[in-house]
Amino acid sequence: MTWIADGTARANALRGGDVDIAEWIPTAQAKLLDEKTRHEVPSVRTDSLILNTGSGLFTDPALRASAREAVDGAALVDSVFGGYADPAQGLFGPAVSWAADKRVDVTGRTKAATTAQVRSRTKGKTMRLAAITNRAELPEAATVLQQQLEKAGFTVKQDVREYTQMEADLLAGKYDALVFSRVTLLDTGDAVAYLASDYKSDGVYNIARLKDPKVDQAIKSAAEEGDTTKRQQKIMSAEAEILRTDAVVPLVHEKVVQGISTEVEGVLLDPRERSLIDVDTRLK
Repeated sequence: MTWIADGTARANALRGGDVDIAEWIPTAQAKLLDEKTRHEVPSVRTDSLILNTGSGLFTDPALRASAREAVDGAALVDSVFGGYADPAQGLFGPAVSWAADKRVDVTGRTKAATTAQVRSRTKGKTMRLAAITNRAELPEAATVLQQQLEKAGFTVKQDVREYTQMEADLLAGKYDALVFSRVTLLDTGDAVAYLASDYKSDGVYNIARLKDPKVDQAIKSAAEEGDTTKRQQKIMSAEAEILRTDAVVPLVHEKVVQGISTEVEGVLLDPRERSLIDVDTRLK
């Protein structure tokens, strides 16, 4: 096994025959692969615009609502992801098979500020928009979102870096917004773990710095439910409560593109990104 951080280099290694399997091919490189070596699967990874509700511009719920109305994730599907994504349906996409039938309508959102109101309330202030380079599509997505947000009256400045260089600042609330890619089913495959870490008031990964009693209660209720079907329904109720706050604006649900040589069989295409090779994977 060889670690190749750069996605283009991974694709080139597969094309050149230097590797038999290249994981997570960037969408810009996917169509350059022979279609027989290109394999895609819906992923449990959702890309979102996360808004800092704890400090800065987006403590104002009307400005968060304006940002939510301004951004159009569907515009990213073809332009940025080359078709290897689905427009966001919520926090949970097509790869979370039970979510669609249990989705709850989002109600109680704050009315969005008008463009004139946005300009007035943010006069002299700049939105600090962060994006990470670890996933090749995110910086380009940030540029598209910047244009959309500026049309809505915001002044936007990007900060694009490798994730480890900005993690501490993200958790400390030093940015107003972040374009981020997040796996929604974590190690256990239970969505409650993701919701609790990212959106509870005491969540260890609460980049949105969200503190909302109704969100906390909805997540707590889901965590305490032992019946699988009822638990899933409560997870979707919690999703609706989170989306109500506009602390996060889902953009797209990614598709995993795996590069697999035609000389290999038995590779696992796993939406959770946890399995790839097992005892039945072999060279022909």
